[in-house]
Amino acid sequence: MRNERDLSSAVEDYLRAIIELESRDGRATTSAVAEHLDVSAPSASAMAKKLAELGLVERWPYRGVVLTARGRRAALELVRHHRLLERYLVESLGVPLDAVHEEADRLEHALSEEVEARIDEALGYPTVDPHGDPIPDRDLEVAAAPPRSLLDLEPGEEATVARVPSRDAELLRYLIELALVPGGAVAVSSLAPFGGPVSVRTGNGEHAIARSLAASILVA
Repeated sequence: MRNERDLSSAVEDYLRAIIELESRDGRATTSAVAEHLDVSAPSASAMAKKLAELGLVERWPYRGVVLTARGRRAALELVRHHRLLERYLVESLGVPLDAVHEEADRLEHALSEEVEARIDEALGYPTVDPHGDPIPDRDLEVAAAPPRSLLDLEPGEEATVARVPSRDAELLRYLIELALVPGGAVAVSSLAPFGGPVSVRTGNGEHAIARSLAASILVA
């Protein structure tokens, strides 16, 4: 599938950062890209210029960068590689959920299309990665995200965790301790007034979590 083998690993990292930011925030500013990749703003600006010269993005004042059709395809191919690898590493090799993102980061650039197809088939053509993020299919189509977050549930309402943040290993370890992981049952017990925490009930008890964290956990 991939027809961008001339792209460097650094270019691919930026493309995936941009598409992830566009999906999450609706846009990818230079400062947001720099923060996402933990690089300096001048480095992000220099790479944005290079991506534009390669025809992978367009640069817009006050908006940052927008992927071109070619850039979006290359980014989606990389996202597919990354999320299939995460699923394979967890299910077939037993890599812990909080460690799998960094492992996939290291492997995604070297994954061939043939091995990607074999992994996809061996896993039964999965549609989500271990964190609940959608895996682009072979045509690079992406399923819509669950429309509700944990914060949207009414007190007493039950749901199943569908997606959790994937990049923060320390946060993932915390969510694992709370049994707030994809596929786990959860119910909202109460919402504290004046912006206070959300009390939730999971498979291992009652927990109070910040509203910002509840808003980042999607449910089905």
